Amino acid sequence: MTPPQPYSLNSRKVAEATEEWLVKRGITKIAVAQLVHFLQKDYFPELTIDECIVNVDAVLSKREVQNAVLTGIQLDMLAEEGKLLSPLQEMIKNDEGLYGCDEILALSIVNVYGSIGFTNFGYIDKLKPGILKKLNDKSSGEVHTFLDDIIGAIAASAASRIAHRKQAEREGLTKPPLD
Repeated sequence: MTPPQPYSLNSRKVAEATEEWLVKRGITKIAVAQLVHFLQKDYFPELTIDECIVNVDAVLSKREVQNAVLTGIQLDMLAEEGKLLSPLQEMIKNDEGLYGCDEILALSIVNVYGSIGFTNFGYIDKLKPGILKKLNDKSSGEVHTFLDDIIGAIAASAASRIAHRKQAEREGLTKPPLD
């Protein structure tokens, strides 16, 4: 009998699953890039959606972000299917106001990108523009308790990345921070 193979994570599979699950939940990179543009357009009027997409892709390439996306979507789906135990089932399904674990998971993304990401996250989470408004609409029967915060955090992180890179460009630095 051969010994069992040790666990080995396939990074490509994790990245592919992240993209696949976002698409299945109705999230496009353009929708996230529009949030990034919303956050940065007043500071960088020349900023394009294409540049925002590049930065969204960079954020999504981080393992910490992929882990948060996969975890949050799975919890939302389980709540949508009624497969969690009470009272967690009701808290997630109804996006209970005192349940803050969804924001904490999203902050694990933002923490990779510094204080600008953190303040952008709070701002966009409060306003809920673009795709965030749709994700917060409870009338569809879909549960996005985690996903709305995760998408806000990805957008906030990409906006922070842009701000840091633009500052590095102004200063003539060859290697921008927060890659």
